[in-house]
Amino acid sequence: MPKLKTHKGAARRIKITATGKMMRTKGGKSHLRRKKPARVRRQYDGMLPLSPADQNRISRILPYGVE
Repeated sequence: MPKLKTHKGAARRIKITATGKMMRTKGGKSHLRRKKPARVRRQYDGMLPLSPADQNRISRILPYGVE
């Protein structure tokens, strides 16, 4: 069985915690941010857990976790 390739775009966007949870950032955080409310801008700072519907698909393209 050959080695599997990691999808580099997904590896940069998804982080896997020590307990194995997949975390993602919100989209749209770098553009037109000044006019958004402070509460919304603060929400961009944290990471969110990946939805269970996406975890199967992402775990297939990140076979060895994230480097």
